[in-house]
Amino acid sequence: MSNDTLLKIEDLKIEFHTEDRIVNAVKGISFEIPKGKTIGLVGESGSGKSVTSLSVMRLLPEPPAKIPSGKILFQGENLLEKTEEQMRRIRGNKVSMIFQEPMTSLNPLFTIGDQVAEVLMLHKKMTKQEAIDKTVDLFDQVGIPDPKGRVNSYPHELSGGQRQRVMIAMAIACEPELLIADEPTTALDVTIQKQILELLANLQKKYGMSVLFITHDLGVIADIADEVVVMYRGDIVEQGDTASIFKNAQHPYTKGLLACRPSLEKNPHRLPTVSDFMTPDGKETGFSVEDQKVIKANRPITDENPVILEIKDIKTHFPLEKNFFGSVQSWVKAVDGVDLEVRKGRTLGVVGESGCGKTTLGRSILRLINPTSGQVIYKGEDITAMNSSELRDLRRKMQIIFQDPYASLNPRMTLASAIIEPMQIHNLGGSREERIQRAGDLLEKVGLQRDMLNRYPHEFSGGQRQRICIARALAVEPEFIICDESVSALDVSVQAQVLNLLMDLQEEFDLTYIFISHDLAVVKFIADEIAVMNKGKVVEYNDAVNIYSNPQDAYTKKLLSAIPKGL
Repeated sequence: MSNDTLLKIEDLKIEFHTEDRIVNAVKGISFEIPKGKTIGLVGESGSGKSVTSLSVMRLLPEPPAKIPSGKILFQGENLLEKTEEQMRRIRGNKVSMIFQEPMTSLNPLFTIGDQVAEVLMLHKKMTKQEAIDKTVDLFDQVGIPDPKGRVNSYPHELSGGQRQRVMIAMAIACEPELLIADEPTTALDVTIQKQILELLANLQKKYGMSVLFITHDLGVIADIADEVVVMYRGDIVEQGDTASIFKNAQHPYTKGLLACRPSLEKNPHRLPTVSDFMTPDGKETGFSVEDQKVIKANRPITDENPVILEIKDIKTHFPLEKNFFGSVQSWVKAVDGVDLEVRKGRTLGVVGESGCGKTTLGRSILRLINPTSGQVIYKGEDITAMNSSELRDLRRKMQIIFQDPYASLNPRMTLASAIIEPMQIHNLGGSREERIQRAGDLLEKVGLQRDMLNRYPHEFSGGQRQRICIARALAVEPEFIICDESVSALDVSVQAQVLNLLMDLQEEFDLTYIFISHDLAVVKFIADEIAVMNKGKVVEYNDAVNIYSNPQDAYTKKLLSAIPKGL
């Protein structure tokens, strides 16, 4: 181990022992993290990257986890041989970790100031006041507004980006030599993601830390990592300096990861996926991205594309403050006077950061939230004036696919029950047997197998669950579907598969979509027209080509500049 190497992993194997089998999560990997450098560890869910990072911190539960062989050498000492007491002195002090979901990583019962100060009092033996003063300084370093006032805030009072900044402040509090960042930007808007990446890069230079940055998106680490390690099913398939990997990837899996992210420069008919580049047994297929046809312009509007949905001056306001007598003193104007049109068989993309009102708009259209004022007219009928019985009939024609497939499916219902339930509600299918048959047909339509009908949601990956949610939405033969951030939580390769599926289904069933997302690159691929929302209002509305080639609003330009460009 050279003097320039901070962490060295040698032939690390990690197993998980279940009741009926042993899962080989990591299969003998080796790589190094030099001092003062950033290493990107890339792979899809299940590749073993997060398990590897948790093993460095010795946070894997043993059992069921077991490390049968290998070494994790930190400054020449094997962490696998350390006692729990020794590891407690290392964690947070010499090696720190930023987890993916800050809301579950922060204790909701304590102020954020107390939680960061606790780290300083434990490792640096500071007094409470010294720790609080240092915490205010740390909050200032990570860009939290009004740091002195914010130390007394609770986690639920902060935005997602601010909570992630608190986690970063906690991680750098003791000026660690190694910072492990496990998917720290996955759930964040592109603009917040860009800010967090720049913040991490600046802190890394300031403190001379080594960073292990874990992600499923190669585009994210292009500007932050010095070297890249690519993992697939527990093995390292490729590693090297970032520029070389991006310009001349050798392994088909790496090529697939690089190609499946939607691009601002190209707009193919279909997004490439990992399966285009490699067979299930890991062999290269010879597929080339250059072979793909490129859409040169938007699809032309014809007589077959009449306006079927009109949104007229929709406002959805929520009470913020009430006086002693219960009268509302101020409102949150989540949607504040939006006018839009959606054409039959086309896709309207609605983009903006968290809190801009796009999800509230989608739910207001379907009357899942009752708008404060305005009209939503679908095929000449005013949805806002309908009673509950009329709305029930309309729900068959208008469906929604939510962001989180884990929360969208009842864990106690089999796939068969989940998919046939809307058919029963709307009296579709003559018998249970007919409905089961249709449920099986729908599963096959979305790329799953009919024999999965009797399985439960927990038996499926995130991408598979989202496919199940799409099948359930199709069960009632809808004409119009709102996709609310329906691919934002997925690996980039799975995201590409689901986007291709939505395009195929639109063509086959003549579906009309409103596609809500914070990611303009994704929306550019799927949408014909795009509405950019900011603070409850539409600030720009145009066809997809013009939005990207000639953005007019400063906010649109800001969103576009935040998209990871790669190298």
